[in-house]
Amino acid sequence: MSKEQVGPPGPGWGLAAGAGAAGVPAGLSLPGLLQLEEHLGRIREELDREREERNYFQLERDKIHTFWEITRRQLDEKKAELRNKDREMEEAEERHQVEIKVYKQKVKHLLYEHQNNLTELKAEGTVAMKLAQKDYRSQETELRKDMRTLKVELKEQELASEVVVKNLRLKQQEDLTHLRNDFERQVKEIEAKYEKKMRVLRDELDLRRKTEIHEIEERKNGQINTLMKNHEKAFSDIKNYYNDVTLNNLALINTLKEQMEEMKKKEDHLEKEMAEVLLQNKRLADPLQRARDEVSELQRKLAHYEKDKAILASIRARLKVTEKDLKDLQWEHEVLQQRFSKVQDERDDLYQKFTKAINEVQQKTGFKNLLLERKLIGLASLLEKKEVQLNEVLAASNLDPSALTVVTHKLEDVLDSKNNAIKDLQYELARVCKAHNDLLQTYEAKLTSFGIPLDNLGFKPLETSMLGHTLGQGPAGFVSTPT
Repeated sequence: MSKEQVGPPGPGWGLAAGAGAAGVPAGLSLPGLLQLEEHLGRIREELDREREERNYFQLERDKIHTFWEITRRQLDEKKAELRNKDREMEEAEERHQVEIKVYKQKVKHLLYEHQNNLTELKAEGTVAMKLAQKDYRSQETELRKDMRTLKVELKEQELASEVVVKNLRLKQQEDLTHLRNDFERQVKEIEAKYEKKMRVLRDELDLRRKTEIHEIEERKNGQINTLMKNHEKAFSDIKNYYNDVTLNNLALINTLKEQMEEMKKKEDHLEKEMAEVLLQNKRLADPLQRARDEVSELQRKLAHYEKDKAILASIRARLKVTEKDLKDLQWEHEVLQQRFSKVQDERDDLYQKFTKAINEVQQKTGFKNLLLERKLIGLASLLEKKEVQLNEVLAASNLDPSALTVVTHKLEDVLDSKNNAIKDLQYELARVCKAHNDLLQTYEAKLTSFGIPLDNLGFKPLETSMLGHTLGQGPAGFVSTPT
């Protein structure tokens, strides 16, 4: 029987099972019932677990729904606060714009008064600058005249020095020419003298050599003749001997042999004498060669001696010329030293005059600056009073907005025209300041070219500048509008 055909167990199912096989319904076996009970237990466990999970998920759903409601209410509250903040910001922006307009009107009035004061101050500064330029031009003219005078004197000194040097060089060349001619003449005389001595010595040695050779040849010829006579005599004796041998006995032959030996000894003796004569001839050739070497050595020593003697004479002559040149240069040095002292005194006088002029200009400029500062303080206090009065008038008038707009436009037009005039004056002031600075730079360059250090002035030249503006680097006539 299958599980689908088994119905749900009744309340008395467990009791019947516990009673034994007697209570089993018909058609069911005991093993099938046991399987059904196990299956039923598993299903009940799954049912309990599913119920617990359902309860848990239902609680989680309620909790999430509660959180969502709370978050939605908070979002609505934040949106309301954001709208309130936007309205507050718009109101604050409107108030800020109104305050900006009021401050712009105040600033325009202040700028108008300030530009008027600047115009007056710049006009006074322009007048002072022109006076200073005139003073600087006159001083520059005097310095240029002094510079030209110094250049002329320096040129004259250079020309005089060149003439002296040229004369000294010509004189030195003439002395060198005379010394060279004397030296060449002495060398020629010495060469001729020693060539003559060499010829005489060579002739004497040749004559002696020829005489000795002639004597040796005569002795040799005499010895040769003697030997020939002896040989002829010996030959005749031998001939007689052989004739006697053929006639006489062996004793005579022995006697002749002894004589023959004596003749050989004599011949050997003569040959030795001939060798001695040749050796003597060689010994005479060696002294001749040594004599020639001694002559060449003496000639070389003579050449060195004459050369050293000529060098010593030239050195003495140069020493005399150098001493004379030294005396001339010392005299020129004293003259130049006196001129230098004179030029230095003139430079000191010019320096004192220039220092005095600069101090006077600085005093005048400082006094004018003090006056301008006092005027500026008075104008600032007057500006504050005018501003207070203007605010009181505007508060008391209660003008119509359209009329106030017309007045404002007219005031802006007046301010624009004044601003243009101020820009023109600023351009003119910048040009004058640039010209003043260029004049100072030219003056410093002139001092440097004259060899006067800038630190020796005792003060620093006053360079003009415009507050809040930068001057250009070009010439004063091409100065750009200050920015």
